[in-house]
Amino acid sequence: MKIVSAETMLKNARKDGYAVGQFNINNLEWTKAILTAAQAKQSPVILGVSEGAAKYMVGYKTVVNMVEGMLEALNITVPVAIHLDHGSYEGALECIEAGFSSVMFDGSHYPIDENLAKTKAIVAKAKAKGISVEAEVGSIGGEEDGVTGAGEIADPEECRRIAATGITMLAAGIGNIHGTYPDNWEGLRLDVLKEIGETTDRIPLVLHGGTGIPDAMVTEAISYGVSKINVNTECQLVFAAATRQYIEAGKDKVGKGFDPRKLLKPGYEAIIRVVQEKMDLFGSSNKA
Repeated sequence: MKIVSAETMLKNARKDGYAVGQFNINNLEWTKAILTAAQAKQSPVILGVSEGAAKYMVGYKTVVNMVEGMLEALNITVPVAIHLDHGSYEGALECIEAGFSSVMFDGSHYPIDENLAKTKAIVAKAKAKGISVEAEVGSIGGEEDGVTGAGEIADPEECRRIAATGITMLAAGIGNIHGTYPDNWEGLRLDVLKEIGETTDRIPLVLHGGTGIPDAMVTEAISYGVSKINVNTECQLVFAAATRQYIEAGKDKVGKGFDPRKLLKPGYEAIIRVVQEKMDLFGSSNKA
């Protein structure tokens, strides 16, 4: 199986009332864990790559080559997309040329007319190569890998205008936050999400900040058209916790427990568990 556009998997999800998870990757272990989980659950999956993570992994082409190698070596048969997460205009163009199958241009910090113009330009270049495109209106609260949003609630009319540019999927700020949610979080603006879903011609909607949103709220969001849900922080937290437990138990001092292949294994296994749980929650298991 080669990497594919996210378009078909998300249109199917929108039509049948489930969501596909985007799980961000940061290194080989994360990528292998997510692909292994997806294959076991027979779920389509989107591998999210921020610009910062791509730089850490030595560039967009390195990421593409790593994923393509794993798909072959692990005999992955489920649909897999590589998606630029919160990309700049320049970053999206680079990923289109580097072999990504999906890109997000995050123009939410621009005035709406500039966001529209830049989105249209990205769509034209991406669609010529069969690459899916995500755009954003409003902004996601919090900070993720250097990208900070104030958390503005999206305007449904602006969402309609962006959706009409030919994008594949639309991210709209509805009170969601990157990272962990504070105790005083007021919840998702599901009323706004419902209105956006009704005014954007059934385009697949994207929910960023999937870590920490109550399960019932996730399920309701999916019923209003959310077809892609992003998860990153939760994988980071369980990876760190499992690694800490291994070291605090002194296992790195027993035999060759310091070998990174052993040291990172508990975190790797923790990510597999979280990804599988999310696929069940999102309803994408057995949808490949």
